[in-house]
Parts: sequence; C-alpha cells; structure tokens
Amino acid sequence: MRKLFGTDGIRGMANVAPMTSEMAVRLGRAAAYLFKKRKNKKGHHRIVIGKDTRLSGYMFEGALTSGICSMGVDVLLVGPMPTPAIAFLTRSFRADAGVVISASHNLFEDNGIKFFSENGFKLPDEYEKEIEDIIFSGEIDNLRPTGNSLGKAFRIDDADGRYIEFAKNTIPKGIDFEGIKTAIDCANGAAYKITPTVLLELGAHIITIGDKPDGVNINLECGSLHPEKVQKVVMESGADIGIAHDGDADRVILVDERGGIVDGDKVMAMCALEMKRAGRLCQDTLVTTVMSNIGLEIAMKEAGISVVRTPVGDRYVLEEMVRSHCNFGGEQSGHILFLDYNTTGDGLITVLQVLTLMKKTGMPLSQLASCMKTFPQRLVNIKVRERKPLDSIPQIRQVIQEAEKGLDGKGRIVIRYSGTEPLLRIMVEGDQEEKINTIVDNISDAVHKFLGVK
Repeated sequence: MRKLFGTDGIRGMANVAPMTSEMAVRLGRAAAYLFKKRKNKKGHHRIVIGKDTRLSGYMFEGALTSGICSMGVDVLLVGPMPTPAIAFLTRSFRADAGVVISASHNLFEDNGIKFFSENGFKLPDEYEKEIEDIIFSGEIDNLRPTGNSLGKAFRIDDADGRYIEFAKNTIPKGIDFEGIKTAIDCANGAAYKITPTVLLELGAHIITIGDKPDGVNINLECGSLHPEKVQKVVMESGADIGIAHDGDADRVILVDERGGIVDGDKVMAMCALEMKRAGRLCQDTLVTTVMSNIGLEIAMKEAGISVVRTPVGDRYVLEEMVRSHCNFGGEQSGHILFLDYNTTGDGLITVLQVLTLMKKTGMPLSQLASCMKTFPQRLVNIKVRERKPLDSIPQIRQVIQEAEKGLDGKGRIVIRYSGTEPLLRIMVEGDQEEKINTIVDNISDAVHKFLGVK
C-alpha cells in the first residue's frame, strides 16, 4: 500500500499531513538521495523546481529546496510554470529530475508535489515506492553533507522564454495565427503569462481572462472545470476559439465559434485524423482511457485507426504509448500527449496543434470537431467516507448488475475511485439519454446510502 503517492504524485490540503513543510523537506532529501544515486556522475547534481500560483507554493518551494540542498544537490528555481514546461526544462537543463508543486485543477487550499525523471517522464511506480521507503525507513537521517558539499539554489530568470520558444517550434515554420480571434481562460494558474504571450507572438488576436492570480483564486469558478466562463467570452466577442486551461496547464478544454464545448475526445479525433493523413500517427493507433466516449472509437475505426484503452490517468496513457511505440494519446478531460513534442500532457502544445489545423484547413473549429459523433454520456462524482471495494457491498453490486443488463450491450458503465480525492466517479454511456440518466441516478442513490459522506 502506498503511504504518500497517488496516481499523480502526492496531493492534499496544504499544511495538513501529508502536505506539510516538514514532509516536503523529507521528500526533498529522499528524492535528492535517490536521483543522485541513480545518476552517478562527477560534478554537481541538479533538480528543477517549478510551481503553480497557489499561496502555499512559497512554503513548499522553500521546504523542498532546503531538503534537496541538504543532500548536496543544487536546485534550479523557475517559479510559476506549467507542468509540461517543467518536463521540458528538466531535459533542457540536463537536470537529474524535476519537481512540480501543484494540485492541478483543485482549489487553492490543496497542493501537491510530483516528480519528473531526467528524461521528462513522470516517475514510474518503483521510483515513487523507493522514495517512500527512504523516507519511512530513516536510512538517510544521519546522512548530512557539510561545508562546500552542500547544494546551492539558483533562480532561472529566462525559464519562461525557453519554454515559449520550445512551444512555438512545435508548429511548422511559416505558420501564424493572423486573423484568428482567441479567448483564453488561464484559470489564474501557471499559464497566466505564457499562453497569451505565445499566441500574441504568433499573430493571434487575444482576449484573456483568469490571468490575475492572487494566490487564492486559482481554478476558482474558472478554467477547464468551468468552461462556461470562456464560452460567454466567445459568444460576446465573436471569437473563433475559446481556450480553458486548468491550474497547471497540462490540459485544455476548447470552445468552438458557436459556443460548443470541444473536449479531449474531439481534440484527439481531429488531431489523430490529421496525423494519419500526414503519415505521422505511429502504429495508426490512438491511446486513450476507459472514460473516452464510444463515439471516438467508432470514428477512429472508420478511419482505419486503432484505439487502445487504459485505466484513467495520463500516466497510464503515457505508459501504454511508450510500451506500444505510439506517439499520440490522451484523455477526455483534456490531457493530450503529443510525444513527438513533449513527454507529458501539454495544454499549450495542444492549442497550437489545433490552431495550426484550423489555419491549414481553413475550417472553423466546429467543423473540425464534427468528425466524431458523441454518444450520450453522464459522469457524476460522489464524495465517499471510505474507498471500499464495490463488490464487497451486495446492495451496490446488485444495482450495477441490473444496470448492465438494462443497457443490453448498447453502452458502458465505468465506476472508479478518484486517485487524488475522496470521490467515486460514475460514468454511464449509451444510446438513450433517458436510460443512462436513470441508471446513473439508481447507482448514485445506492452509493450515497452505503458509502456517501453523512
């Protein structure tokens, strides 16, 4: 059983265990020891630390820096920066590892810590387990370099410029976005400067909201979980596209010129079709999760593209992509992985690829997104008091079995616990909206009764 790490690093309420400054110091020490040992080299070892705009980021940045430097490893501080930028900068600086201080789409009270390896990929399970073992075994408690063996911390002033140029270089030379009006919601998060700057430099007309972080307004009724904000801006301004990041900008939800939501499934559909047409889709395969709409699978099959599904979580998508030598995949929630460009989900690169497609084809986003038909799907989240196996609760198991019979093979039910929050997620998909609503309500009632927070 894991003691600290979940599906996306460590996450929780800031200043409450395990997300405390004391634990951050221990994490820094353990991670520095592990990466120094695994990358045995002469000279200084270095770890990059970036964060989003949460108030508690200052506390964790200082604590992690202290722990890492105490083990004789240098720290490169890049400040507020999107998660995918840290993956890139870790590679660019030839660092031993990268650290992101962020709780992604959660509100400011929460925070999280996740690590990237030297090649910019999220840490595999065995690395995370080893960090936990180092912390709780106490094996490095007495390992304390002194004198000039201690690490130093450096603030990197041009980190944002490096990532901006990297992102711009992912689109073909000669492409610009003159004549495209973009509405951008930065979620008061890590991309509040970078995405507007990139699009402005590439010639787009920009209208920006959610770009005034104050430490407590990250994701607050804005960003990818509240696309209605940017929808309103699109409709009022006549924008060609709406862009809604989450707090750490590793994902994006789009809005077309008519105000329609373009989620990760539709983005994957249009981009996979273009990549196959251009001969750039490795294995002619798209990797996605069990949550993606069946309409995506149907559209891909008609185009001769295979779809491989994984458990929920962009790390599982990535693991499958690497295992099967695929270069494109993602999640319905807007984590899109273009492995030809970056090693993790990247909201900005996703935006640039979609805008390039709009520019090259001359098609509006609504027309590009019509390449797949979305089947009725409903997702609800229920707060639970414990993560008890559903098969161990006969009443819930019976409701689910009856629901599966009712679908008669013309739909799917996916029920799972969140890896980062005390939530049970219920997704039902089928050919009749009334039927799936009834099924969701029945399962939800049973879960509320036997597992819900009282």
